[in-house]
Formats: sequence, structure tokens, C-alpha cells
Amino acid sequence: MAVASDLVLSRGLIITKNPSISFKSHVSVTPILSKGCQTVKPKYCNLRTKAQAAEVQVLIDQENKHGLSLGFDAVSEGELREKGLLGLRKTKMVCTIGPACCSKEDLEKLAMGGMNVARLNMCHNTREWHLDVIRKIKQLNHEKLFCVSVMIDTEGSQIHVVDHGEPNSVKVEEDSIWLFTAIKFEGSRPFTVKANYAGFSEGIEVGDELVIDGGMASFEVIEKVGNDLRCKCTDPGVFLPRAKLSFRRNGILVERNHGLPTLSKKDWDDIEFGIAEGVDFIAMSFVCDADSVRHLKKYVSGKSSRSIKVLAKIENLESLQKLEEIVEASDGIMVARGDLGVDIPLEQIPTVQEIIIHVCRQLNKPVIVASQLLESMVEYPTPTRAEVADVSEAVRQYADALMLSGESAIGPFGQKAVSVLQMASSRMELWSREENRQSALCGQRQLGESLHDRIAEQICNCAVDMANNLGVDAIFVYTKHGHMASLLSRNRPNPPIFAFTNDDSTRMALNLQWGVIPVLVNLSDDMETNIAKTIDLIKMKGMVKYGDAVLVVLDLTPAHVTSTAFQSIQVKSLLSHYL
Repeated sequence: MAVASDLVLSRGLIITKNPSISFKSHVSVTPILSKGCQTVKPKYCNLRTKAQAAEVQVLIDQENKHGLSLGFDAVSEGELREKGLLGLRKTKMVCTIGPACCSKEDLEKLAMGGMNVARLNMCHNTREWHLDVIRKIKQLNHEKLFCVSVMIDTEGSQIHVVDHGEPNSVKVEEDSIWLFTAIKFEGSRPFTVKANYAGFSEGIEVGDELVIDGGMASFEVIEKVGNDLRCKCTDPGVFLPRAKLSFRRNGILVERNHGLPTLSKKDWDDIEFGIAEGVDFIAMSFVCDADSVRHLKKYVSGKSSRSIKVLAKIENLESLQKLEEIVEASDGIMVARGDLGVDIPLEQIPTVQEIIIHVCRQLNKPVIVASQLLESMVEYPTPTRAEVADVSEAVRQYADALMLSGESAIGPFGQKAVSVLQMASSRMELWSREENRQSALCGQRQLGESLHDRIAEQICNCAVDMANNLGVDAIFVYTKHGHMASLLSRNRPNPPIFAFTNDDSTRMALNLQWGVIPVLVNLSDDMETNIAKTIDLIKMKGMVKYGDAVLVVLDLTPAHVTSTAFQSIQVKSLLSHYL
């Protein structure tokens, strides 16, 4: 018999209010049986028609003829062959691209090392430079079968930015006197710092403390001269180009609301550029409220036929005060710890980071932990032990992604930094799995409002419980927009999640989701054909072995609809499938 057992736990029939809408969410567990890792010709005994079997065989023939990879990322494919299903890294990696890694060869090495998303900081370099990098990444994706998404990071309001005019960092000596001015001039002047915003000194008093980059150097304001400030260095250090300044009075941050928009004219020009070049993510800097996020999302959706995700950066006190509404409005969050550490005391950063990650997981939004993860590797080939512990802690907290900034953009050891992230995150994920820490993720907040969404949410919660309890090797989800793939990821299952989609923008967006391996493939409305097609193609590549079991979740709406919707969880044991 083809089917030895077929256990169905059914919610029942639900008559929709709209007779033109029908949906079916489905979960099944399928062991893969073949002669070892060798490719064997399937009999397709469980396909309902010869046409379905023929469609699968045509796809396999095309794979053999053209050497296609199922829309499968070549790097993940190699990692899968080397480590097996349960050895795949689940925490994603974002690398900032800069002058140290902008050649095609260096970009390829970062991608081979595991870079999932390439970040372009629009504060630096020219439009032509950014265009060149984006096109190189797209060429590599096409030529090398990579799946690297592109993110642009807006400059944001520059009211807190100052620059000494030198191309490199400048040492600041104790008791030296510096002039901070809004006067514009070319090049640099001794002991003079240019402020980006003319009103940077409004509300500042003599005796206030001026802090550079959260403590890289500190000054005391000793005189106000018009809009300028004359300051004496009280805590010597290093002054980087385009540094961020903040003011403190009696040890407390001086809060000032300048009423400037979140996005400047340059930001809007950069966003237009990103849309035209087909980027996958736009990160908003210095977000203060949810309205600005919603406004940008609406603007982008009206301008682009592709789905471009908008991320909000949490990097100031205002964004923390409105954290939940900003997370809810956005498509994802970046914890910009460097700038955040300017606005809040340093000792609060670890707690705030964990809170942000928890809120993002509750609201099902991917979260990136960024800034100074491996800061010493900007200059040295090995990280400090404290930095490795910091990376491991972010992984332990189940952040979706980790981000390198200067380590990859300007440091000579970017590829080594990627390797450190890879090793540290893989080791911590293994420990979490061995300690069964996923059980600590119970009690997720219900998100769905409609019956359809609530059922989908519960199916994904149950599917992850089943996958963990049954010890399956992988979860397969078939999805158009990636929603159920993200719900599965939210629960942080033990096995990896293979998200099969026929939408390229969905594939690139899922690159940021924890534990999700997005795969581009043509999908039909028939469940059995989709399952047969993908299992055969993956088996043909030698990426699964005898006895591997997968749990299958569907997130597709059939083209031929009826007035009845059916939601079910099925557990199947298909003993002769694909023999």
C-alpha cells in the first residue's frame, strides 16, 4: 500500500461569507525513502494523474539539461551537503558593503561565507558607487546562483552629526580646546568641527557635557559664541569622521525636539534610486514614530510592483518610547546599538536589546542586531572573547540576523569576521537545540484578527510543536507571500524551514527570517504535485538522504475556488512514496 497510515485532525467545514474565496491550510509529515543518496527514478504512485507525474519528470529533465538549482541558493546547498539538514545555520548575516569589499571578487567571497543581505549605507559614497555595487550583487546572484538580498540604509535626519573634515579618525587630547560650528567650509581646520544642522546648539548651556559617539571623546561647553560652541576636552579619545554628538546635563541626556522630518530630501532621492534598482529592503534611520514608517510603506507600494520591505531602526530615545507601535507598523527592525548607546546609559543596552527582540518575535517581525558586534576586527584579525560572547548572546535571544558594519565595510578582515559570525552562531544554535530552549518560546501573542489568520497562526504553532516532538528533519512550506513561513520562523523550530515560493520578491524578503531557506520554484494549485516536484528535485541534488522526514505546510489559495473553506492538520506516513 502507498499509504500505511493517515491521521487527520480536522477543524471542520467553514462556510465563507464571500463565496468567491476559499483556502486550505494543510500539514503533513512525509518520510523520504530512496536507495541511500542515489537518484532513483520515481514511480509517482501517489500522484493522481499521469499528467502530474509527467510535469515533475519534465522539471527534472530541465534540471538535468540546464543544471538549474531549483532557485536554491548555491551557498545553502553547499552547506546542506556538508552539514546535513539539522546542521544548517539559522541566524542570518547582514554585511555592510564599503570600500574594503566592493569588488566583485570580494562580494563573492562574502556571499560564499554566508552573507544573506548586503547593506549599503547611503551616508557614504556616491550614487554611481552604490549603483555599481547593486549591479555586481545581482550579477553574482544570476551567475553563481546566490540569493543575496540588497538593503539600502537611509541617512536620516543629520541634526546630530558633526564632522572634523579629515578622511580618517583624529586623536583628541585632554584639555585641548575645540570649536563646534555650523559655518560651512571646505576641507578641515585645526581644532574645528562642522555641525550638519545650524540649530545644533539650541538649548545648550555653558557647563553642559558634549559627548561624541556615545563616549569616544567628551567635552565641556565653556563658551557660547552665537550658534557656535567652544569646548574643552575632558575625556580624551578618538574623533571619527561624521560622528554623532549628544549633550548631557548633570549626567542626564538633554532632550531636544527640532521638529524635522524623519526623511530628508536626500533620503527621498535615495529611496527613488533604490526602488528603480530593485532593492529588497529600505532601512529608515532615526525613526521617531509609526506614522513615518506607514507613510514610507505606502509610498513604496505605490511606486514599485515588487514587494520592498521597510525596516525601522531603533536608535534613539523617541523610538524606544514608541517601540511597539513602530514595530507593528514596520516590516522589520534594526537594533542600532551604537547610536542607541548615545541616548541611553550603556548599562541599559543589554536589557533594551532583549526587550526589542522579544517584542519583534511577539509581533512576528524580523529583527537585526547591529553595531560593534566584532568592532576590534576593524583592525585585528581575531575578535575579543567578549565580542564572541556578545554575538552568542544575540543568537541565544533568537535575533533573526546579525549585522557587520565597519568590520566588513572598511576593515581588512571582513571575510574572517563573517566566518566568526558563522561559527559562533552555529555553535550557540546547536547548544540551544540540545538544551531544548525552544520550549521557552511558548505563550506567543495572538496576532490574527480574522478567522482565516487565526487558524493559519494556530496551524503554524501546532506544526512547529509537531516538528519538534516528532523529530522531523525539515519543514516544507509552500507560500506566495511568505506569511506562514514567517509564522513558522517566529516559533524557532529545531528543523530548518524550506519556503518554496514562485515570487522572487518573497524569496528575497525571506532571506532575513530566522531558519528560513527560501527556494524559488514554479508552484501549481495541486498540493501533491508541489510536494512531489520539490522533493524529487531536492533528492536529485543529493540534499536529502534515506529516511529523512519532512513536515509540510501549505499557504496557497487554489485558483478554482468554491464556497467552502477547509482547515486541517494531517499527519501522513507515505511508505512507498517516490520508490
